[in-house]
Amino acid sequence: MTMSKPMDGIRVLEVAQFTFVPAAGAVLADWGAEVIKVEHAEKGDAQRGLVKVTGQDQVTKGSSFVPIMEGPNRGKRSIGLALEKPEAKEVLHQLVRRSDVFLTNFLPRARAKLGIDVEDIRAINPDIVYTLGSGFGHTGPEADKGGYDSTAFWARGGSGELVTPPGSDVFLPMPTGAYGDSMGGMTIAGGIAAALFARARTGEAPIVDVSLLGVGAWSTQFATNLALMAGGPLPKQAPSKHGAASNPLTGAYRTSDDRWLMLTMLQPGRYWPEFCRVVGREELVEDDRFDSAEKLMANAPQAGAIVAEIIGGRTKDEWVAAFEGMEGQWAVVQDAWEVGHDVSLRALGQIAEVVDAEGVRRELVANPVQFDRTAPQLTRAPLFAEHTDEILRELGRTDDELIALKVAGAVT
Repeated sequence: MTMSKPMDGIRVLEVAQFTFVPAAGAVLADWGAEVIKVEHAEKGDAQRGLVKVTGQDQVTKGSSFVPIMEGPNRGKRSIGLALEKPEAKEVLHQLVRRSDVFLTNFLPRARAKLGIDVEDIRAINPDIVYTLGSGFGHTGPEADKGGYDSTAFWARGGSGELVTPPGSDVFLPMPTGAYGDSMGGMTIAGGIAAALFARARTGEAPIVDVSLLGVGAWSTQFATNLALMAGGPLPKQAPSKHGAASNPLTGAYRTSDDRWLMLTMLQPGRYWPEFCRVVGREELVEDDRFDSAEKLMANAPQAGAIVAEIIGGRTKDEWVAAFEGMEGQWAVVQDAWEVGHDVSLRALGQIAEVVDAEGVRRELVANPVQFDRTAPQLTRAPLFAEHTDEILRELGRTDDELIALKVAGAVT
């Protein structure tokens, strides 16, 4: 089956850097859109300069393949434009006129200085879907404040406080780089899709705004909504050593080879008999401490300690084999390498092959949305300003004009 690309024919112009907003452009490219990435004429996307993030080297000697750039920029073309120069502005305006979506994360002062705010872009193309990704919102007291997902999403949005145990000497960081950015980019892509749908129905193009703070609050809405109802902060609870306080079949348990299994069987009375049979402890089903859902929940700490002892008696692989076909819900706690080789992700084609600029076959995580049940086909991220000449020629610029733009320092 040929992959359906619902954004085929849609043109996206991206003036953005780092991951939050560019990730949205990557998703739209996955979905078939033509995405042109405008980069600073000298420095390019500032993320190209990051050589070490979360303690990990981002670059490999002799290779152009940099995952931190590939993830949020695959499938795009790159043009180097010095937007502060009049000659470059003319090129930008040409690109705006032919685009369906304008995508940016520049702060208000920069947008005003470069002439890329809503009014500027809509004066050139009133039918464009203007899209802004911000740290703390397009309006309000912090509209001109910059932010990263570590500040706006993780810290301000509540996730960090929720995962940091009470009494901890350290504040727990995000589990990986661009954690909130990636969720935010997916959110922006969904907003753009809705805006394009509205434009097709009504003829009017909405403005799309998404903040990292808003994505953070949406992610923690379960707790935030409870706090709003309670009228104050929620009490901090120390992590239970063995399962949940009233459910021994919900929680993480360590195996004999120091791996973890996550059990999430929210109806303990329903799943306890099967679990006991699978682990070879059928006598626990009739144990008068656990022989009803009410007793099991009331005596959950004792049951949890027994479950911990049972799980600790075998290896991760032994439990994976034993739990095969079990109705109760569980999962192995996987590291990043294992996620990249997850059997279900592989079956879906969501770990997708991409060929880098040197012709080496690589792999990237594809976005989780699929159409017509077919796996996406990805192409690599562009090298800095790789498509400048190609794009300018598409705009009708002659070779002499290309040379003049380069001499003027307007393009790279």
